[in-house]
Amino acid sequence: MTSATEELQLAADFAPATYEDWRKLVDVALKGAPFEKLVGKTYDGLTIEPIYPRARGATPVAGRPAGWPWQIMQRIDHPDAAQANTQAVHDLENGASGLTLVFAGANGAYGFGLEPTAEAVEKALEGIFVDAGISIELELGPQSRMAAIHVAEYVKRKGVDPAACDIRFGLDPLGACAVWGSSPYSWPEIVPAVTGAIKGLAEIGSKGPFAAADGRVIHDAGGSEVQELAFVLAGGVAYLRALEQAGVDLEDARGMVYARLSADADQFLTMAKFRALRLLWARIEQACGLRPKPIYIAAQTAWRMLTQRDPYVNMLRATMATFSAGLGGANAVTVLPHTLALGLPDPFARRVARNTQLVLLQESNLAKVSDPAAGAGGIESLTRQLCEAAWALFQEIENAGGAFAALERNLIQRRVAATRASREQNIARRKEVLTGATEFPNLHEFQVAVLDAKPVVLPPYGEAKFNFDALAPMRLAEPFEALRDRSDRILENKGTRPKIFLANLGTAADFTARATFAKSFFETGGIEALDTHGFTDPAAVGAAFRDSGAALACLCSQDKIYAGLAVPAAKALQAAGAKHIYLAGRPGEQEAALRAAGVDDFVFAGVDVLAMLQEVYRLAE
Repeated sequence: MTSATEELQLAADFAPATYEDWRKLVDVALKGAPFEKLVGKTYDGLTIEPIYPRARGATPVAGRPAGWPWQIMQRIDHPDAAQANTQAVHDLENGASGLTLVFAGANGAYGFGLEPTAEAVEKALEGIFVDAGISIELELGPQSRMAAIHVAEYVKRKGVDPAACDIRFGLDPLGACAVWGSSPYSWPEIVPAVTGAIKGLAEIGSKGPFAAADGRVIHDAGGSEVQELAFVLAGGVAYLRALEQAGVDLEDARGMVYARLSADADQFLTMAKFRALRLLWARIEQACGLRPKPIYIAAQTAWRMLTQRDPYVNMLRATMATFSAGLGGANAVTVLPHTLALGLPDPFARRVARNTQLVLLQESNLAKVSDPAAGAGGIESLTRQLCEAAWALFQEIENAGGAFAALERNLIQRRVAATRASREQNIARRKEVLTGATEFPNLHEFQVAVLDAKPVVLPPYGEAKFNFDALAPMRLAEPFEALRDRSDRILENKGTRPKIFLANLGTAADFTARATFAKSFFETGGIEALDTHGFTDPAAVGAAFRDSGAALACLCSQDKIYAGLAVPAAKALQAAGAKHIYLAGRPGEQEAALRAAGVDDFVFAGVDVLAMLQEVYRLAE
């Protein structure tokens, strides 16, 4: 019997494989195509190789204490403070270890949030022992900034030692300016206000941290990992400078600042991004003459990846994002409920958001290993590249005068806008996929329940005297969702959706692949695809089309079948009254003959799906 300390020599029967052996096999498979075809690029132009060796000599990135779980944060954003309190108590009783109090007007409110009054704070926290080991984070905006003071006053009224409470106050005027695209005040006017609030909170015994360097601002607006990291660094340094100028020692000031990052479903980039921030911030601390300590990082699953259509897939995206943030070393994670893009989430959606983290922590034990990505060649490479690129952009922001000055000059916004445009183009062409929204849609999905809640309306906040481009939040699926909404309106008004007839040619083995592709292609925009059995008789194709009630048709089969049947089938469809005929696949050498027979467009991977679907509506109506 093999002892526990013996290594199993399972590989002993196989010859050792080398990188060169692998390259030879790859070159055969590529059939003359360049190897660079397998090398990926991020939106920042970072290189992702298809295979990496182990990174020798790598050391773990210091983050959470060894073996410590991240904090399971749960959003409290119901506009009714009493309902919010019910949610908060239930969440804490069922596994949450912290509460994210979202106030109306905050960057991450997404249309909801608590009223920023002392009365609302009192109701929302009723019966909650804020010094009992739970964590509280505040999400504030300019109109709700006084909520931080109200929370501190609530702690004082309860006779609780502020130092015994784990409260992150979330003051972030820079992030608010970026999202709003304006400010009533200049940065020199903002500095004494924010530092005064921080010093006041510290003087009454609150331990903080107080100021949030919020990268979600960039991520929500469609920005890249490098842009998000650079903005966090610039914001964090701006708050450090402000505190130092206000007379706070840098050793104390660094504990007053923390970071927020978005976590999305790109597992490797998310893990590398969180690791990179810790290394970058350590470099800043060293430049300040400080011995590095791990910065506190609060993670939130990404807003921009949420979809309104087939929202249950959001659970999978959130799971991957949470997994990645946790392994990347996040100190706290907030999971956006899967129905948030549709409205205020109900108890089921909130439970799923909470349990996503509980399963990963308590059943999968993800927190048991510190920095498990250490030494993995791919993650180490991405981490290093992110550090180098983000540091360069951070220096550019600093040379412009800092974060606020860079916003005034639209330096940050121009870069984010370019990345967002590239991202939107990839979504339109389905090079970047959102399952259930841009791929594999379900036209017959059931309506998802959300709570009926009236958002809090806040008064305007000052007159905008400093204006620049706003970093407005977006969701990637919105253009496709707009088409689905259009289809729903047509169904409601006319009793039927726009339709396209799939003229499948040959046997099931011949047409299934491209018919499946075409069905997904058109139904992502709400165009109902009428599937058919295979046809070999062009006359039968035309007759079936006439009986279908559709105005459009799409030929589906493999190339060898198209060679004999596509032209007569297209002529039959045209004769039967088809307003527009598509063919699934690239036309190749038959294009001229196919177009002469009546084929108008070709659908295949890589075309601008969004533009073509928008044209379909013009043709179908």
